[in-house]
Amino acid sequence: MSVNETICLVGWGAIGTRLAQLLRQTGAPVRIAAVAVRDAQTPRDGLPEGVALIDSPEALAATGASLVVEAAGRGSVGIWGRAAFAAEMDYAVSSTSAFVDEALLAELLSLARAKGRQLLIPPGALGGIDALAAAGRLPIASVEHRIVKPAQAWKGTPAADLVDLDALSGPTVFFSASAREAADAFPQNANVAVITALAGIGLDRTRISLVADPDAMLNRHEIRAEGDFGKMDLTFENRPLATNPKSSEMTALNLARLIESRVNPLVL
Repeated sequence: MSVNETICLVGWGAIGTRLAQLLRQTGAPVRIAAVAVRDAQTPRDGLPEGVALIDSPEALAATGASLVVEAAGRGSVGIWGRAAFAAEMDYAVSSTSAFVDEALLAELLSLARAKGRQLLIPPGALGGIDALAAAGRLPIASVEHRIVKPAQAWKGTPAADLVDLDALSGPTVFFSASAREAADAFPQNANVAVITALAGIGLDRTRISLVADPDAMLNRHEIRAEGDFGKMDLTFENRPLATNPKSSEMTALNLARLIESRVNPLVL
């Protein structure tokens, strides 16, 4: 197979491993050259053959990657973003909650411009973000995003301090605030809040409601936008990632699509 894209994954958790599986299944002309982890001396199960483990941003340039894909948590976004742009690579970010920090986003955008590279934001668990971004060419009056997940998916997060997740009898809104506040407080569950906000009217004007539903089997996203373009209602019900109920399968699928769109002759 001729390789058209060489990538370095940052993180080998649920999303990273699933992404590698998807790329292998589709036969995309993509090679994973390296996986960045905290400790390269510790073996990782399931690594594709020939993949190098690195734990130093300084080692990134030698991987020969043209794209760095982050899937390791918001603490890694700035570290590997700076390294990616220094090595003149494009950079895709999954842990978009890192961008509640305006200074970090501004810094990475400045580095990308200086190197003629791109900072890429995948749709995460969403779809239709292209339509919302297109609508933003005209004034948008409001964007509301409601995130509904099974009650169990909110365990281990601050939601457990706000509501008794084991005693719910129906869908319960336990947090309602701006996209910036939601993504900052719930970085694993509400990364998508930042994606919606960046596509539309920003982190402080986009309104987010977080809902725990004891009867839900899927992760549900309801987005409503109104503006000079008209009205938009988007609804998605995604299966949780089998190895991490806090994330959606769609997150890995959208990452795979972003990478494949860089090498496929037909791009939608």
